[in-house]
Amino acid sequence: MNYEIVRIPACRAVGLKWEGTFSEIVPGLKKVIQQMEDQAGELDAKVNPNVQLGLSYHVIENGFAHYAAYEVSEEQELPDGMIEIKVPECTYVKTEHNKGEDISKTYTSLHKWLFNSDYTAYREADVDYYNPYMPIKHEYYPVDRDPNDPHFDIYVPIVKK
Repeated sequence: MNYEIVRIPACRAVGLKWEGTFSEIVPGLKKVIQQMEDQAGELDAKVNPNVQLGLSYHVIENGFAHYAAYEVSEEQELPDGMIEIKVPECTYVKTEHNKGEDISKTYTSLHKWLFNSDYTAYREADVDYYNPYMPIKHEYYPVDRDPNDPHFDIYVPIVKK
């Protein structure tokens, strides 16, 4: 697997929020991701209309909060039922999850890389995280992906050890 260190500027995202445990991912999270895809047309000011964001924060025991969203400009109004999330500028390790691969293997390899690197996962101050290794994960899904076997980019915010 390839790993790249990238700096991404702050952005504003608008979309739908899901919170739940790992056992509730199917069908709960998958339904919210599809719902966001179906409602993408409500966002007129998408910065990159070809990429849906999956922003996950492990702030729930045995689960996480996930935002299925699109990056939008400041001109975007907040449609009914959607929420806004501000993503701060940060340094990330980036890797790819390819179609046909096991997602758990992709994340295990990323965890091993992070453990052996000069970096550690970034944690926001005053936030309780339940995943000590990768408490924040951002996935960038191309809109033309196969929902049953997707390919996407993974970004984990990092800081020097």
